[in-house]
Amino acid sequence: MQPLADRLRPQQIDDMVGQSHIIGKGKILNKLIHNKSIPNMILFGPPGTGKTTLANIIAAITGKKYVKLNAVNCGVKEIKEVIDATKRDLFSYNGIILMLDEIQALNRKQQQSLLEVIEDGSVTLIASTADNPYFVVYKAILSRSTIFEFKPIQKEDIFKGLKRAVDKFEELYTYETINVEENALEYISETCNGDMRSALNKLELVFNASIDIASNSVNITLDNVVECSSIKMLSYDKGGDDAYSIMSAFHKSLRGSDADASIHYLARLVKAGDIQGITRRLLCVASEDVGLAVPQAITITQACVASALQLGFPEARIPLAQATIYLAQCPKSDSVIKAIDLALSDLDNIEIGDIPLNLKDAHYSGAKDLGRGVDYKYPHNYENHYVKQQYLPQPIKDKNYYIPCENKNETAFKQYWNSIKKKN
Repeated sequence: MQPLADRLRPQQIDDMVGQSHIIGKGKILNKLIHNKSIPNMILFGPPGTGKTTLANIIAAITGKKYVKLNAVNCGVKEIKEVIDATKRDLFSYNGIILMLDEIQALNRKQQQSLLEVIEDGSVTLIASTADNPYFVVYKAILSRSTIFEFKPIQKEDIFKGLKRAVDKFEELYTYETINVEENALEYISETCNGDMRSALNKLELVFNASIDIASNSVNITLDNVVECSSIKMLSYDKGGDDAYSIMSAFHKSLRGSDADASIHYLARLVKAGDIQGITRRLLCVASEDVGLAVPQAITITQACVASALQLGFPEARIPLAQATIYLAQCPKSDSVIKAIDLALSDLDNIEIGDIPLNLKDAHYSGAKDLGRGVDYKYPHNYENHYVKQQYLPQPIKDKNYYIPCENKNETAFKQYWNSIKKKN
């Protein structure tokens, strides 16, 4: 039997749930479809958010011949064969729509084979992918396509879709009574991770498990749903857009001193098992965002990271959480990263000059004849172990790379050195 999600697939744009930012009344994609002016487009977003459904609706509304391919099991030969065959039907149709699922599965040469037909207008390409197209789609195709992002469907919209499905049960099934508790639908909406197809599949599973043959009835309860539920799957493709976004949110939450948000994103990363990504990010934050505000932060973080790597999951989550909360609560300073990045920028962009002669290596015979190290002053021979002399090359001798931030540690160091240097 055809899956419930396919039997209930919307036939009109108004029946779709979610994606109101692009298909809602007055939104760009809604207008394009209404005007039957369909450009080449790439639809990207998580599974079960309506990409294929929208392509079906577009084909039906525009009256174009609809050809669907899955890039996972086709290559250049198959694409060209389909295109050549459909071109013979151009006079019988108002054009051709080629729906290409999983376009990221095509290599560059395979993607290039699409250029000829989408450039001459004989075929309108609607490609879909769960990956960020800017990472996986050939630039020439990107430049000829309009990109629309599909977002995970909000739980309220998932609930509406499930209610709509329940309302059609009487048309689909012949059971004498069908009862569905609302809190069962709410639970499915909460745990399907914004995936409408997954929600409908779960509803169908629970439906089949709740059939009482003796009474010819179905009674779907919250207990039934919980019993049939598997662990909620989070969207995380290591090296893909989701992974980068979660890691970015983790780092920015730590930088923003939000311990709760930091722990939330850490939990996502722990769930994905990305211990290397977590530890790398924690060590980076310890220097980039905490830095000299709490100089010992890097040592404490390194100890937590070493413990986590030695323990492995699931126990690793504990020292990782310790480092996360600690770094989120630490005072912040970006003086370290600003200093090194500014110095690196000068190496690339301005004349930096030669190292002063007094600082050059002078351990070999003949060095003094070259003037190297002759005028060097050994700071430990002076009061407070400091003596004024030029260290930077002449063209940048007055350059300031390190600018202390306003925090207890850096302020204390600044005051100390100001008092010392005033005496010289």
